[in-house]
Amino acid sequence: MPELPEVETIARGLAPELQGRTVAEVVVREPRLRTRVARDFATRLRGRTLGRMGRTGKYLVTPLDDGARWLVHLGMTGRLTIGGAHRLPILHDHVELRLDDGRTLVYNDPRRFGRLDVLDAAALARVVGPGIDALDPSLTGDWLFEHSRGRRTSMKALLMDQREIAGLGNIYVSELLHRAGVRPRRRAARLTRDEAARTIVAMRAVLEEAIARGGSSISDYRDGFDNAGSYQDDHLVYDRAGEPCRRCATPIRAVVIVGRSSFYCPTCQR
Repeated sequence: MPELPEVETIARGLAPELQGRTVAEVVVREPRLRTRVARDFATRLRGRTLGRMGRTGKYLVTPLDDGARWLVHLGMTGRLTIGGAHRLPILHDHVELRLDDGRTLVYNDPRRFGRLDVLDAAALARVVGPGIDALDPSLTGDWLFEHSRGRRTSMKALLMDQREIAGLGNIYVSELLHRAGVRPRRRAARLTRDEAARTIVAMRAVLEEAIARGGSSISDYRDGFDNAGSYQDDHLVYDRAGEPCRRCATPIRAVVIVGRSSFYCPTCQR
């Protein structure tokens, strides 16, 4: 599933291409996504002028000239790409926006786990939830330390909980915990203040590096221009079970936490 770096990469790339453009036509070929495309989706988007696309957690959010917001969640395999006027539809092209400059913006999703909607501010807040964004400056080591007190859950589960911190997923939690020297199974309540500070520093470093590399293209992810990211080449632990740690040469281990494989070095992480 695309996480914060992938969604941020798409937003930064498409924002200048879409800002000020008007949606001339909307074609919904397949409404049966994980959250069904609303019957009035095309009507509410058609004729609207797009503001600057941004990101909230793992959601792409674009303001419209009538005060509503166009929301896109890519799910597991969704892609949002811009192309020329003569682009022919391909398999799994479910929604197409035709812009006033002749270009098309296409949502393609083989597994149909994504979401596209037009929402007012209140509805948008309910959808994206209360979690603090992983790149929000107010997310500090002190914040993480205080929010981990009394928590019986693991650090991996806490960091992946979108109600707490928005934008993180399996890949980047594995990577940042390795950089911070904290095991994914560590009970959150046992996190020290110093470890909390290291975790936040590692979080920002990993996310910013991943954004600079265009995200991680492990299977389906492509950016808004159909380009693959390259940060997967820099992964230190994710999907490297049995391979030597690039710091100490200890074999990387894998463990299942909250239904997902988590990767860590038993020597570098405590």
